[in-house]
Amino acid sequence: MVLDATTSRRVALLRGMPLFSGLNEGQLATMVNEFHLREYKKNDLIFHQGDESRAVYVVLRGKVRIFKISPAGNETTIAILSTHDVIGELAAIDDKPRSATAKAITDVSLLAMSQQRFLHYLRTVPGLAYGLSKMLAAKLRWTAAYAESIAQFDAAGRLLHILLLNNERYGQAIEPGKRYVVDLGLTQSDLASMVGARREWVNRILSDWRKRGLLEFDRGVITILDLPRVVAERDSRIEANLGSVEW
Repeated sequence: MVLDATTSRRVALLRGMPLFSGLNEGQLATMVNEFHLREYKKNDLIFHQGDESRAVYVVLRGKVRIFKISPAGNETTIAILSTHDVIGELAAIDDKPRSATAKAITDVSLLAMSQQRFLHYLRTVPGLAYGLSKMLAAKLRWTAAYAESIAQFDAAGRLLHILLLNNERYGQAIEPGKRYVVDLGLTQSDLASMVGARREWVNRILSDWRKRGLLEFDRGVITILDLPRVVAERDSRIEANLGSVEW
C-alpha cells in the first residue's frame, strides 16, 4: 500500500500510541480518516458528567482532568490524562451517560472518533480490541491503587501516594533516584479534590513539605526534592491512619 505524505504521517502518529500499536499499516490507514481534530483551551469542558455524548478521544497534546461531581457540587479528581491517553471509552462501550467530567487543565488537542465507528473497529479489528483491553486493565490498576490510598493512608498520605503514582507516569528525572519534576498543571484546589481535603489544608501541608525538603509546588509544577524521603513519608502515614486498637 502506497500512502500519501499526510496519511503516512498520521499512521505513524497512531502507531506510536499504545491503543493502536498492534495494528498494521493497512488497518491504521483505514482508521485515520475517522478521527477529527478537536482543540480546547485551558479550563474548557470536554464533556460533563451525565452528558449523553458518546465520542471517544485520544489526547495528542496537553492534560485533561477527570473528576466526579457529588450531588452537593463537590469535585473529586479521579485521574489526570495526557499524551496518547484515551478518554470517554466507557460511554462508547456501554452506551450510558458520561460517568465523570473531563476538563482541559492546559490547552489540549484531541482526536475524536464517533461511537458508531469506534464500535465498528472494535468488532472488526482484533488488534484494537486487544489494545483496548490492555488499556482498560491499566486504568483498573490505577483505580485499585487509588482505592488503596483511600483505605490505607490519611489525607497527607493519600496526596503523597497520588503524587508518586503520577510521578511514575509523567515525572521527568532531574537527578535519577532523587529529584523529579511532575508538571500536572493542577491548582491547590485540584490537589485538594483528589484527597477530599480543603485547599487551605493543602496549602499548609505543601508549605510544611517544602520546609522539610521533601517537595515543592509552584504554579502546577511539583518538584520532588528527595524521592526516598517522600516515599518514606508516604509510608509513615499508614500508621498515622491506623489509630489505636482496643482488645
